[in-house]
Amino acid sequence: MMAKLKVAGTWVGVVEVELEKWTVSMLRAEIARRSNTTPDSISLISAGRVLKDGEGSEKLSQLGIKNNSKVLSSRVNADQKKELLAEEERSSRLARIKAAATALAQRHADGSLPLEDFNIEFEDQSGKKVNLGSETDQRAVMMGLMFHTKGKQLIRKQKYKDALEVLEMSEEAFSLCNPQVIEMIDNVPILQIDMAWCYFMLRDISSISMAGVRLQKAREGIEQAHGKDYSRIRLLQGGHPEIALHLRLELLEGVVAYHTGQFEDSRKALTSAQSKFLQLQVPDEALSVVVSMGFKERDAKRALRMNNQDVGAAVDFLVKERAKRKQKQEEDRRRHREIMEKKSYGVTPMKKAVDLERLNELVSIGYEKVLAAEALRRNENDTQKALDDLTNPDINAIMQQYIESRKRKRQRNAENEVVEKLVAMGFERSRVVEVVQTDRTVEQAMQTLLSQTTLDSSSVSHAAATSSQPTTSENIPGPSSSSDDLGAPNEDPFNLRDVEMEDEIAYDLAQVDAFSDYDINVTKEGEAIEEYLVLLASKGSTCSEYKPQ
Repeated sequence: MMAKLKVAGTWVGVVEVELEKWTVSMLRAEIARRSNTTPDSISLISAGRVLKDGEGSEKLSQLGIKNNSKVLSSRVNADQKKELLAEEERSSRLARIKAAATALAQRHADGSLPLEDFNIEFEDQSGKKVNLGSETDQRAVMMGLMFHTKGKQLIRKQKYKDALEVLEMSEEAFSLCNPQVIEMIDNVPILQIDMAWCYFMLRDISSISMAGVRLQKAREGIEQAHGKDYSRIRLLQGGHPEIALHLRLELLEGVVAYHTGQFEDSRKALTSAQSKFLQLQVPDEALSVVVSMGFKERDAKRALRMNNQDVGAAVDFLVKERAKRKQKQEEDRRRHREIMEKKSYGVTPMKKAVDLERLNELVSIGYEKVLAAEALRRNENDTQKALDDLTNPDINAIMQQYIESRKRKRQRNAENEVVEKLVAMGFERSRVVEVVQTDRTVEQAMQTLLSQTTLDSSSVSHAAATSSQPTTSENIPGPSSSSDDLGAPNEDPFNLRDVEMEDEIAYDLAQVDAFSDYDINVTKEGEAIEEYLVLLASKGSTCSEYKPQ
């Protein structure tokens, strides 16, 4: 059935379309033809929104366009087109960040078995694992930390507008958490400083009052977390790690005071910030001494800045940090092994992982590990109910039968996987199936097949060429690599996971350590301090000098 669309703008008239068949690109092409121009120079708007091509499969009816709908067409030049595409890409990326962080937090905060081979957990500043409040609180804090980490990455790339939007997501996530939990961490006050820093770098004078509110919250939160004399953080971390963060805070307070006419307060804040800036300048001699001991220049600068330029203290700091990194690597490997072990046991009816601590308790009193894990899995990690099943001969026998059945199924799946790989290389399926019964790895089976003389020359050539690519030479995968009825965590049935963005967020989190928030390159801060001290000296300046870029 044909529908009529009323078009105005670059071309005025009525276009007849089939709403159930036409796409935006088809409509754009038709209007471009009638306008004697190219489709990529036409922008279409209907009902107050820009019509986008999307995946190219969405029909006009799916976009809410009806018979007699009005469409405004306008021409865009190449620069405008680039800006529109850049804005679309930017919006899409921000949406991906939000969706990926939300999905990761949901999976890693509720005790579910992770789809990945890693787990995201909370650590305090000493690197110890901690639990923060309820499951809801943990999910909110986790989302807040993910957004904050990504926002700081964007700040380092000087993408302040994008950073601000992501930091606002972080603030929203933290707001969902119990205030008593938030008071236990200094991430939220640091977030307030980062947001005010984005206002400053964007030269956004309209946000000056909001910046003042954020900085007040930041100072109150940091004093509560660090102590008014910084004693708490210095006791926890050693040295003077907080100086750069407080420098940025005082600079921003000075800027806000200046633009609200509080010149004396501005001078005090900026003078204090300048003193901290000078304190953070690393002498070449001290840097040379630390680098000569085998440390990287960046690490040496960081250590000297955080230890008041004391070479001995900086070296001690670096040695301790190296030991912490090694310990963390070992801990990460241990956690990875635990995750893979959990995956080998499958998930409970509520999609939770088997509790390894409770499993070890059952093993310690004499039960076989795989059988004890099955008992816990069936009973939602209830130790008493698991014991009841283990001591019940009938249920015990059923569990053993299930374990054996699952083992055979996984073995068949693994064998089928090897068969399919070899068949894809050009080997005859019937011979592959026969060989795989004894040679369980791709590499072993392939060598056996190649040694046989019955392969025709084209098959040998193809297999030889393919075999130069990396192949799996390990034993047939164990339970963790297969997915049976109860054994694997639920994948998204529509495959909507943004694995690339989730991995990016997880990688960013892995780069963070206890000092990341305090490790600030203060070059821009030093330039801003000088700029505003000059403005104060002139005293003829007004707020109008602070213009948006």
